[in-house]
Amino acid sequence: MSVVYLALGSNLGDRLVFIHKALEALELAGVKVVKLSTVIETDPVGGMPQGKYLNAVLKACTGHSPEELHVITQSIERQLGRVKKSINGPRVIDIDILLYDDVKLISSRLLIPHPRMLERSFVMHPLGEIDPELCESLKP
Repeated sequence: MSVVYLALGSNLGDRLVFIHKALEALELAGVKVVKLSTVIETDPVGGMPQGKYLNAVLKACTGHSPEELHVITQSIERQLGRVKKSINGPRVIDIDILLYDDVKLISSRLLIPHPRMLERSFVMHPLGEIDPELCESLKP
């Protein structure tokens, strides 16, 4: 089993419901949530003017490969009604793979570790809450 860290975000509709539905769908897909951060409300970063987000980070174990996990997260986003209209636009749910064991992966569809996670306080704050040692080790 591999250890993964995922970021969840929502700023449309009942944001907390979408986060909980995403968590349930991840569990059903074989992503066992080990630890979940507090859900925090944050201002949007980049993109068009839009409402505030609810964000959380989770630590999980899975037998899925990084590519399989990416397919699963994208499928869950679609199932919950996400439609990608613009970069950094509003969304009912966003699920990003932050880290997957010590894997470094660069492909046309997937980058691990997530390339902008260190710049995002809405990721690093919840990550630091659930794994402060990991968070410290990531700092440049």
